[in-house]
Amino acid sequence: MKSLVILGSTGSVGMSALELVRRFPNRFQVRGLVAGRNLRRLARQVSEFSPAWVSIREKEEIPLLRSLLGSRKVEILWGEEGATTIAAAGGVDVVLAAIVGGAGLVPTLAAVRAGKDVALANKEALVMAGAIFIDEAKKMGARLLPVDSEHSAVFQCLQGNRKEEVERIILTASGGPFLRVPLKALNRVTVKQALKHPNWKMGPKITVDSATMMNKGLEVVEARWLFDMPPERVDVVIHPQSIVHSMVQYQDGAILAQMGIPDMRIPIAYALSFPQRLKVQLRPLELTQEGELTFLPVEKKRYPALSLAYQALAAGGTMPAVLNAANEVAVAAFLEGRIGFREIHRMIEKTMEAHSNTHPRSVQEILEVDRWARDKAAALTDHS
Repeated sequence: MKSLVILGSTGSVGMSALELVRRFPNRFQVRGLVAGRNLRRLARQVSEFSPAWVSIREKEEIPLLRSLLGSRKVEILWGEEGATTIAAAGGVDVVLAAIVGGAGLVPTLAAVRAGKDVALANKEALVMAGAIFIDEAKKMGARLLPVDSEHSAVFQCLQGNRKEEVERIILTASGGPFLRVPLKALNRVTVKQALKHPNWKMGPKITVDSATMMNKGLEVVEARWLFDMPPERVDVVIHPQSIVHSMVQYQDGAILAQMGIPDMRIPIAYALSFPQRLKVQLRPLELTQEGELTFLPVEKKRYPALSLAYQALAAGGTMPAVLNAANEVAVAAFLEGRIGFREIHRMIEKTMEAHSNTHPRSVQEILEVDRWARDKAAALTDHS
């Protein structure tokens, strides 16, 4: 039986993971849960899975959580320190890192430094601090098991093969809800339209990132670090059906692809149970019923955010952290109705242009740049 800590238990990935724990009670035991402000959902999770520890965002909300839990006993921690403590706790086999955004960096890094197996759904950790993160994982012998469907696909296609023989990694992207919308119409996109992803059910921030394709840009950066692959050998193609989750091309011309229905429970289950596979009992992929599988080049004018991600990766240093921070601020502003959809990438670009790139030697330096970028993007947003 594997003992688990779930960072981001009340989000979509965290809830999917707990569904798997529910299905396989003899395989997994929940030791710790870290959540934000959805205390009622967290209280239900505590009642069902009986973790030893939980952590919430605000100390002031501990009394409310206590009242929701009633007589159930659990140690309650709070803030970044609480999340970090649980992530590094002893007696834990796997830490699922599913906190959305830059907030997941410090607790995820704590799990790595404690030598845990980390099921990584928080791509921002590698975007912000890829070199530091990978160095610590190697030093501590921590395994990084990708949870994003694209990186899980690449990970699976690499099994049993030699990395030296890899020619390139091909990440697939659905194209989001605006793949065939006229470019001029993108200036009038509403929040409701942006949140209608054609294939996947995700949280609002990631769904908007998919619509702009910044999500794929962040995945390119993540792939560079996870698989030690130069940026010029990480490609992106549009695959509207989201059946082929990604591919690996080898030097002999062969391309291996991982396929499946678009359901996050599949890559989550693979990461949690690796090297075994669980019988998840989802509907099977029936290729004869899927029709055509199509692959299209990325239209740069439609998805300028992807180009910004490649630029940040080429610049290196603190620029990817600036990219991520500015994106988080811009997407939040869009979801709140303060800027338009096409202004998201413009705010990111302006923030990157204002940044003096450096090569950080510590997480603290990265966090300082992250704060600067958020303040700069917020100021640009307020004056847009």
